[in-house]
Amino acid sequence: MAKGFAETDSLCRELVAQARKKIFKPVYLLMGDEPFYPDMVCDAVIQYALEDSERDFNQSIYYGADVSADTVITTARRYPMFAERQLVVVREAQMMKSLEDLSVYCARPLDSTVLVICMHGASADKRKSLYKSVLKTGAVVESAAVRDYEIARWISAYYAGRGLCISPDAAALLGEYAGTDLSKIAVETDKLMKNLPEGADRVEISDIEKNVGISRQYSIFELTKELSYRNSAKALRIAAYIGASPKFAMPMAVSALFTHFYRILKYGALLANNPHPTNDLKAGVLNVNPYFFSEYDRAVANYPLKKCMSVIATLKEFDYKGKGGDAGEAAPDQLLTELVARILN
Repeated sequence: MAKGFAETDSLCRELVAQARKKIFKPVYLLMGDEPFYPDMVCDAVIQYALEDSERDFNQSIYYGADVSADTVITTARRYPMFAERQLVVVREAQMMKSLEDLSVYCARPLDSTVLVICMHGASADKRKSLYKSVLKTGAVVESAAVRDYEIARWISAYYAGRGLCISPDAAALLGEYAGTDLSKIAVETDKLMKNLPEGADRVEISDIEKNVGISRQYSIFELTKELSYRNSAKALRIAAYIGASPKFAMPMAVSALFTHFYRILKYGALLANNPHPTNDLKAGVLNVNPYFFSEYDRAVANYPLKKCMSVIATLKEFDYKGKGGDAGEAAPDQLLTELVARILN
């Protein structure tokens, strides 16, 4: 987990823990491209701010496209009825035409109101008053999108936070299945934890295969590995299987292969200038767990710089074909098999 994600994760867990103890900020500004952390905090505040018997008179949930800042401010300035506090939530706040006007209230919020401003896939302008006001009087959560190459590290850190150690190849397989959808990873983790033996504290790739319902044997993760080692027969067999899947999408497969070979290209460039790099240098270039360094040592030998650049050019060609350009009548499985054959040739 990159430093930014570690900080966001720590902040959100702290805010959730405070909510469980009935400790609330007067204002929360929850924003960013990745909704997992904003939703985590928003759900916790909604769950713990009020008792069920208090919600009828003290909970107001608005949607940005349907409400004005004046209405939100008027509601937030009311006093709770037969309760310690009232809760005001604005979902999809980025749709509010007058969102910035909420800064008037946020600069001097009531202690008896908890105001939650949720922006989905967007962020407040940090140069303007709303952001600055909430930063002083409440809590700001900004959740950036996780990139493909970061997801395995995020999974490892997330599992550590749940008291589990997940093996690098298991994290990579789960990341391939869920992509960068953190909520999906969290759901699958909850399911997996219910089925782990009592007292288990380590998750292996077999646990992912069994409980999540995906197979290492026929996955993009395994395909890239076989290509790294130039195991032609296995690579072609996996490509044919993946391509025949009803859920197969050629652009996604090409994207995963491009990420893999771009790492090989960068690693090859590093070795050309520094034949004996430290593990820190390798990690900085590859953005993978050290567990996978041996695979990339073999891959860079099998695909020197010129060959690797040729592979990337081929991937661009098949990305175009996979999106409907000059593919003829080739089926998706035929396209992927042809691509893998070209890479191996």
